[in-house]
Amino acid sequence: QVQLVESGGGLVQAGGSLRLSCAASVRTFSNWAMGWVRQAPGKEREFVAGMSWSGRNTVYADSVKGRFTISRDNAKNTVYLQMNNLKPEDTAVYYCAAKLSFSETILPDTRGYGYWGQGTQVTVSS
Repeated sequence: QVQLVESGGGLVQAGGSLRLSCAASVRTFSNWAMGWVRQAPGKEREFVAGMSWSGRNTVYADSVKGRFTISRDNAKNTVYLQMNNLKPEDTAVYYCAAKLSFSETILPDTRGYGYWGQGTQVTVSS
């Protein structure tokens, strides 16, 4: 059983920064590709960022490129999402997701992610 617990959300003004964390309770964290997905009210879930099991490869949604950075610490079983220059349109519930994968290929979509956290709210005020 995989459990993912996000933290770090909150209220921030436009232009500000937040760092989300996701702690994973898995036996071998380095067997898992990790991703961040968000869902705004009334909208479908949107892929935000993904990282391969090794951390060597990353992929981002066009809407966050250059502003968000995904990273992972396999020794701590944790994945992070550093969000800079936040905009009101970034307001959403952010979910951490995991998929078992030994591939270095990481695609910009939510396919294959079988485990999800409970989400953390990010609100960006204008």
